[in-house]
Amino acid sequence: MIVRFPRAFAHFRKPRLSRTTRLALLVLTIAALAEIYVHTRQFAVRQPTRNLDEPFYTSCQEPAVDAPRENAAIVMLVRNSELEGALKTVHSLERHFNRWFHYPMVFLNDEPFSYDFQRAMNESTSGGARFELIPKEEWSFPEWMDERAATKSIAAQGRAGIMYAGMESYHHMCRFYSGKFYTLEALRDYKWYWRIEPDVDFYCSISYDPFVEMARRDKVYGFTISLIEGADTCPTLFRQISDWKEKHGYRTTELWKAMVSPSWVPWPFRSMMSWFRARDSKGDSWSLCHYWSNFEIADLDFFRGQDYQGLFNHLDRTGGFYYERWGDAAVHSLALGMLLDPEKVHHFEDLGYRHDFFFQCPANAQGGQRWESQVLGSDPTYTSWSPERPGGIGCRCECDGAVTRNMGNYCLDRLKKPSTKKLVESTRGGVW
Repeated sequence: MIVRFPRAFAHFRKPRLSRTTRLALLVLTIAALAEIYVHTRQFAVRQPTRNLDEPFYTSCQEPAVDAPRENAAIVMLVRNSELEGALKTVHSLERHFNRWFHYPMVFLNDEPFSYDFQRAMNESTSGGARFELIPKEEWSFPEWMDERAATKSIAAQGRAGIMYAGMESYHHMCRFYSGKFYTLEALRDYKWYWRIEPDVDFYCSISYDPFVEMARRDKVYGFTISLIEGADTCPTLFRQISDWKEKHGYRTTELWKAMVSPSWVPWPFRSMMSWFRARDSKGDSWSLCHYWSNFEIADLDFFRGQDYQGLFNHLDRTGGFYYERWGDAAVHSLALGMLLDPEKVHHFEDLGYRHDFFFQCPANAQGGQRWESQVLGSDPTYTSWSPERPGGIGCRCECDGAVTRNMGNYCLDRLKKPSTKKLVESTRGGVW
């Protein structure tokens, strides 16, 4: 049966677009898609034709016990109450590295170190220990800040469940490690630092000097683990740094591109996205990927330099270390992305390392363990060493090399993309 509607209801019929209107909409859609494509391609990472960051070594080396050392120190921020965890870290690092290279260890505290802490560390370090008190002005609210407002904000962050954000001391620590750490009088005489934390495990023998290799290969910053930052800890940090980058005309490096996720919203609506957290003024977002800074080996001169310190002082004046919970890992990472080319950053993928739940564990290199070495020790039956595996690059690692890391590869792959040779299609349809 055919139903015919009365003429009175004709105005409810769906109006037909004219051919001109449809053509105009098609043109606008194509133009919008083209503009989005052009915009996103601006952030396409140009991968190199050769790998720019190979492991320094892929097997055990004979420790160069008599070779010249770099002007470097191993640094730990620690409290007296953390003595047990600090000893665990120091013993692990001494056993796996420093018993051959004897670098000094500098211990930092915002309170005077106890006699028991100093005695324990002096007995445990082979390169000597220094105990330094952080100046009060470096571990407190800036003098220009409204302390009551900052304290109120910290309490609100804690009630909101933002990790560690309800602890005033944690905010002081993030600010300290983001900038004040590098200008400490206690570190003035050093060029390189290796940051370590209490309650850390090193799983593999580090039979070469990483400071020497960083200097020889013109590296600036080295890391082991990369993670995603919690967006609620630093909702405006990326905007502040990207605005600073644009204001001072810093070029866009491949490393910066790797940290940015371009917006797929078409112009002119894209800028509206800037109101959302972790986005720049154009609406593009930070991927939240960062280098986990509880392990880092780096050039102090870079962080003391005008470019980095200028950025830090700007960030400090915004109050974001207290009104939000800007972490030093996020600050370091975005600054490195803004200021460095990819080949200046090194991933220590041959080092076995654990902090908290996260770990990295390279498999042991086949035929590269140097069981004959008298310096490393010659007992191949030591049961804690994991088996040698094809493709392994570790040196006498004690962790299970079958599981390289226990976090996803998203951030690591993303941050290493600018320094990694692009995979190409093979004749079998896969990649190699």
